[in-house]
Amino acid sequence: MELNNIFNLSNKTAIVTGGGGILGEGFCTILSQYGAKVAVLDQDLDAAERVAEKIRSEVPNSQALALKCNVSVPASVTSSVEKVVKYFGGIDILHNNAATKTSSLANFFKPFEEYSLETWREVMSVNLDGMFLMSQAVGRQMIVQGRGGSIIQTSSVYGVIAPDQRIYEGSHYLGCQINTPAVYSASKAAVIGLTKYLSSYWGKDGIRVNSITPGGVESGQNDIFSKKYGYRVPLGRMAELGEMNAALLFLASDASSYVTGHNLIVDGGLSAW
Repeated sequence: MELNNIFNLSNKTAIVTGGGGILGEGFCTILSQYGAKVAVLDQDLDAAERVAEKIRSEVPNSQALALKCNVSVPASVTSSVEKVVKYFGGIDILHNNAATKTSSLANFFKPFEEYSLETWREVMSVNLDGMFLMSQAVGRQMIVQGRGGSIIQTSSVYGVIAPDQRIYEGSHYLGCQINTPAVYSASKAAVIGLTKYLSSYWGKDGIRVNSITPGGVESGQNDIFSKKYGYRVPLGRMAELGEMNAALLFLASDASSYVTGHNLIVDGGLSAW
């Protein structure tokens, strides 16, 4: 393929879960800008519809479909995939991006010694079970289509390294004292394991499976956290919204046609230390 056309996603259909979220909007938009028809899936239908409408109004000749989907519920996943196939005719790209901080930030950020099994399971049901269910449903469809595909799964730098607990004193997110819970790290490490397994399992079908691992992104943390986090990063700062988008485009497109089972870390060098 010519280099000037290597990122072209024309005539491809992409699903992005968590498409109405902080990173999801940018992920949906860049896929659309490079020609993909995009299904924006989110538990919050209003958020999904806002992103889909923004794409349709700002990206020429774009097609975007908003769907409510709870990735932790098998029936919701099956229904959403069926609707995408009926509407667009198939699926070529899945970005497994949905994750949760649960219905209670206070419970999500509790110390490990006080963490409830209920909250642990709530996180795992989305961060890991949701990846399993979406990959299973979309993988089946890709096999039926017989033209391969690309599955990208969002992990986290804290699925690769442990968080530095020293940066959390005085650190807040949306007014809540924060940390990185063990369940978050465990779920995101499992995403990388699932990615590697599926890359081997579906290689024969031409389905590439990779993960993208963001470092910390500016998204409502207070200045104390941003400064402390930045001190731990060789580039000296948190990521800005949009700095993960090109990495997703690479893994979704033919630019990465011989890349599978890979975890692409985009963390400003944090994991190098």
